[in-house]
This record gives sequence, C-alpha cells and structure tokens, in this order.
Amino acid sequence: MTDTADLGRRARRDAGVRLAAGSTLWLGLLLVTYWWVSGGGVQDLGTRTGALTSVGRLSGLVASVLLLAQVALMARVPVLESAFGQDRLARLHRLVGFTSFNLMLVHVVLITWGYAGSSLLQTPATFWDLTVHYPAMLIADAGAACLLMVVVTSVRAARRRLRYESWHLLHLYAYLGVALALPHQLWTGQELVSSPGRTVFWWTAWATAAASVLVWRVGLPLIRNLRHQLRVTAVVHEAPGVVSVHLAGRRLDRLRVDAGQFLSWRFLGRQGWTRANPYSLSAAPDGSSLRITVGAVGDGSGTLASLRPGDRVLFEGPHGRLSARTRTRRRIALIGAGVGMAPIRALAEGLDYAPGEAILLNRYTQDPLFAREIDVLARERGLQVLWLAGRRRDPESWLGDGLGGVSDLDALRFWIPDLPERDVYVCGPAPWADLVSADLLRAGLPPDRLHLESFQW
Repeated sequence: MTDTADLGRRARRDAGVRLAAGSTLWLGLLLVTYWWVSGGGVQDLGTRTGALTSVGRLSGLVASVLLLAQVALMARVPVLESAFGQDRLARLHRLVGFTSFNLMLVHVVLITWGYAGSSLLQTPATFWDLTVHYPAMLIADAGAACLLMVVVTSVRAARRRLRYESWHLLHLYAYLGVALALPHQLWTGQELVSSPGRTVFWWTAWATAAASVLVWRVGLPLIRNLRHQLRVTAVVHEAPGVVSVHLAGRRLDRLRVDAGQFLSWRFLGRQGWTRANPYSLSAAPDGSSLRITVGAVGDGSGTLASLRPGDRVLFEGPHGRLSARTRTRRRIALIGAGVGMAPIRALAEGLDYAPGEAILLNRYTQDPLFAREIDVLARERGLQVLWLAGRRRDPESWLGDGLGGVSDLDALRFWIPDLPERDVYVCGPAPWADLVSADLLRAGLPPDRLHLESFQW
C-alpha cells in the first residue's frame, strides 16, 4: 500500500518545482529591468519624449520575457505538468499571455509616440515610417497581428461562439507570432544584444522556448506513437450521446500514464483528424489497453461513435494532475458529474485504498454512467458510494432536487464529516465544479488537497 510519507515527498517535490519555475520567471524579469536601469532608463524619464521611449523599451523587454514564458507554460514540459497540472498551467498561460500582449501594445504605442517627438498628430505617420523603413518591422507587425488574432479568439465571449476545433487551429498562430517577433528584437532591439551577457540571456531564453516545443510537443509524441501504435478495438455505447472507446497497442506497459489523467487524441480516417481533442481515461490503465469515455458535445466527440475496430489513433500525453501524484492523505473523496465521472471512475479503480478509506459522490440527472462497474468496486474494494440523482435545484446548487431544504454545504458535511482530513478529486462541467469547489473550501478542506479538473475549452 502507498505510504503516507511517500505521498508527502511527492507533494514537496512538486512544490519545489513550482517555486523554482516562479523564481526563474521573476529573476528574468528583474534582470531585464536591471539592464534597463543600468542603460539609462531612469535618467531618460526626465523629458516627455525620453519618458515615452524609455517606458516603451521597458514594456517591450517585460513583454518579451512573458511571451517566452507563455510558450514554455504550454509546451507540455513533463516536470511542469506534473507540478502544476494542466488546469493551473492553462490559467497561468492565459494570465501571462494577456499581460504580455497588453505590454506589447504599450511598447508599440509609446515607442512610436516617442519617436514622433511626443506629438500625437505625428504618431500615425511615424508608425508607417518605422514599419516601412526599419529592419524587420513589417515582420514584427505580422507577428503582432497573429498574436492579436489569438488574443481576440481567447476572450471568453469569443470562445463560446467558436467550435473547439476552430479555436484550436487559430491558437496555433501564436507560435507563428512568437517566431516573427524574433528578427525585430535582434535587428532593432539594442537592449537585447548590446552586451555579451544580454546576448547570452536572450539567445538562451529563445532557444529554451523553441527546444521545449520541438522536444515535448513534437519529438516526444512522435516517439510514443511510433512505439505504441494505438488502434481502436471496440466502441461501446454507454448512454445516449456517450460512448466508450477501447484501445490497444504495443508495449503499453511502458506508457507512463496514471488513472485520472487525460490525453489529446487524433483518430485517423475521419474528418478533422488533424486537430487533437482532450479526453480522460475512464478505466485504470492495465498495461495492455486503454479506455476513454466521451459525450457528444462537439464536432470531434460527435464522430467517435462511427469509429471502427482497427482505426489508427495518434495521441499526445498523458497530461493532468488528477491522479495519485497529487495525493497527500490515505482517505480520499471522489466527486463527479455526467461524463466527468470518466476520470473519477478510473481513480476509483486505480488508487490504492483500504475499505472505508474512499467515498464517491456520483451526481447524475438520468441514468448514471458506469453503475455496474462502480457497484463492483464498492463490493470488492470497500468503496462507499452515494448516488445523487435529479436535476439541479437552482443555478447556485450543485446537488439534485431530492434534498428538500438542506443546503449543499450541510449535506456535504453530513456525508463526509472528516472532509478536512481527506484529499478530494472533482471532475465535471466547469460551472458545476466551481460550485462544488467553493463548498469544499467552506467545509474546511485545505486548498492544496482539492484536485480539480473541469471540462471546458
């Protein structure tokens, strides 16, 4: 059985990685700020024109560091994924990305305004002159346009109007935008190459970001697919609009994937196969097969029912921290809703626990997924199960309508009185999962013992 001390060591190791990653980013930002100060950045603030160009230079330097950090955050670097998890990395990626883009706009506006002698009327003409006559400025504008397209389509209101597949394709233009920014920085950004130390810093940062993408987003998936050669073995209809896809391949015992994690999948031979879709495992990996369970909510997931045995499958991953890696306590609680029960069911099978140490809350509207399999786990593993049927009582409630006047929080405390002493795993639709998380924290669960994965894009 898993030792509590082992669980604690894993958590401390991940915390160390998070501290090191954050410290590296802040040190990079402090270093470029120091170079700006030592290069006369503060002294230049004495005049209006000097202040505009000086602050513009600083905003450009900080934007460049954050731009490279943004690439590294989503490069699928295993040590970062293990320490942060995809949900947390995605939030950081979003924050860093919007901040970097806003600072890039500040850089463009202030530098142009400063070069125009602080005259607003002359600024448009100066911008045109810079674009046409300065080295690599036209390329930089093209890169900025690519990043603008990515940022606009990443705003929540825009994302709700786009299909996942379309958004995913547009998001790839971020890599083009980053690549197009490099010539401008090297040819016209003297702050980047005016000393050997700066040159080493920036070339190392760019090379590290590029290598992260090439190794972890391209090289590793290629090697894994050549090694394992996954194929569909069966497609099982679990419920209306929900199917399980069973897969097999070569040497799957060498694929380091844990119950509860997700992978990005491409099913060859069907429309849209070039775009990957993230689906969680719904059964603990056994070294010879994998299973995912998917609800038909988009173009990609809606076509899985038409898959046939023998169809080839490409994958990236595994990803996510909804796994044994995040566990710090022997006692656990598993809470899932709808298709979010897929990784929860896999965790119920794959995690190590004694009878009475694990409780599962299965929230469903009609027929529950995996009812027979969960009954077997309850009978053979001593898993405690609560079946929570019915429609949500109101938009601010995550429970069903069969509890009368009992609040969600009171019900949660009654069902799991020792909740603060457990690790809790939650998966389901994002608004529902947010309500569950809020009640868990109000019930006294320490934030570091809440392990959440919500499905949205």
